Amino acid sequence: MRDDKVIAPVILAWYDRHARVLPWRLPPGTGRADPYRVWLSEVMLQQTTVAAVKDYFIRFTTLWPRIEDLAAAEDARVMAEWAGLGYYARARNLLACARKVAETGGFPDTRTGLRALPGIGPYTSAAIAAIAHDQPETVVDGNVERVVARLFAVETALPAAKAELTALAETLTPRKRPGDYAQAMMDLGATICTPRSPACGICPLIADCDARARGIAADLPRKAPKAPRPERRGIAWVARHGQSLLLEQRPAKGLLGGTLAFPSTGWDGRELPPPGAAQWRELGEVRHVFTHFNLSLRVMLGDLTGNPERGALVPLRQIDRDALPGLMRKVWDMARPEIAA
Repeated sequence: MRDDKVIAPVILAWYDRHARVLPWRLPPGTGRADPYRVWLSEVMLQQTTVAAVKDYFIRFTTLWPRIEDLAAAEDARVMAEWAGLGYYARARNLLACARKVAETGGFPDTRTGLRALPGIGPYTSAAIAAIAHDQPETVVDGNVERVVARLFAVETALPAAKAELTALAETLTPRKRPGDYAQAMMDLGATICTPRSPACGICPLIADCDARARGIAADLPRKAPKAPRPERRGIAWVARHGQSLLLEQRPAKGLLGGTLAFPSTGWDGRELPPPGAAQWRELGEVRHVFTHFNLSLRVMLGDLTGNPERGALVPLRQIDRDALPGLMRKVWDMARPEIAA
């Protein structure tokens, strides 16, 4: 029979021996982490894996070692460094939050205060409060949901089960070392209580797991069927004028907000004509997957015969492929052989 009071001590003892070494973490039991590093890592991890985030995190903290440094950075530079980490709205919120924290002299130490900052929601506020400020807050990400669903054999499908799983997780959160405990639960889900083929035989909670006792651990958490991802179509224009290409800054709000991009239309709620007069020819089609839809974008190449109607001509030698968002890198890669010919 499970004794919920022993869960936290068992998890913490396991974490002390097996904690993952991550660039934003302190070793178990060595104190409170820097809230700037906790916040930055959690924002980066919202749509990306730990393996992918490590290099981004190291680069960001090398360029901007303190939150005051990030607050003073140019928007365009931060957007360029963010490319590949998901929606650019999070990068805009990152800057807004950094500037607010720098202005007020530091991160709040309560979940309520943290929630008032731009871009910080329930999960991130709990993570910062627990890991950086040692507050007994319950941190529930996908890994923790999976551990709790199996530990209590919760068969309600996600996302309907989220409130129940959070309530159960709260019953386990200790008052001592809540930050280490939060990270321990994440590590357990990431390394042992994995989505497929959980390693129950080496799990520290093997004797306490209701799902394992019932033989259904691998089936949990159940998930409601996903609706098919909608398909969208659009056009991207690669407009050439001598040794320059036409680029524009996308609107601050919306998809790829604030980034440098080739003029495009038809996929983001905007219906726009070509950016200038040219003999346009189709090079092919690029495919891109966003969180909520799939996109097919026809790539059109043309030599401008007059002044462009929007955007600005940028010399080819000044165009940095890595500064473009992922979708526009695909456009660039398709057009580049033709441009160089």
